[in-house]
Amino acid sequence: MKYIILSFLLFGSLSFYGQKVEQYCEMTAIPKILSRKVNIDIDNGEERKLFSFKDSRVRDELGKVKSFNSVVDALNYLGRLGWKLVNAFPVIDVNQNVYHYVFKREFDKSELNDETPN
Repeated sequence: MKYIILSFLLFGSLSFYGQKVEQYCEMTAIPKILSRKVNIDIDNGEERKLFSFKDSRVRDELGKVKSFNSVVDALNYLGRLGWKLVNAFPVIDVNQNVYHYVFKREFDKSELNDETPN
C-alpha cells in the first residue's frame, strides 16, 4: 500500500512540473507610404503610458530596428520564433487599413521568464 501511495505522489508531482502556459502577443502591420515594406509593432501586454516615447518596434540582437519586406516576412519571423497565428483582422483607419495579427506560444512554466518576440 505504501508503494502505491508513494508512486501516486511521485507521478502526480511530475505531471504538474511540465505544465504548459500560453502567452499571447499582437502584431500590428502598417504599410509604409509608397512602398511594399511595412512597419511592425508588437504588443505583448506590457503597460504603455499615454505619453511614453518607448519604441515597441521589433529589434534584432544588436538593438537595431528590424526591417521587414512585407507582412509575410514578419509572419515568417514570428513563426521561426515559435509563435502560432490565432487570428488576423483589419482595422480601417482614416486613410489606410491597419492589420492586426494575434499569436500565441506555449511555454513550460519553468522556462517562462517574460520572453517576447523582440
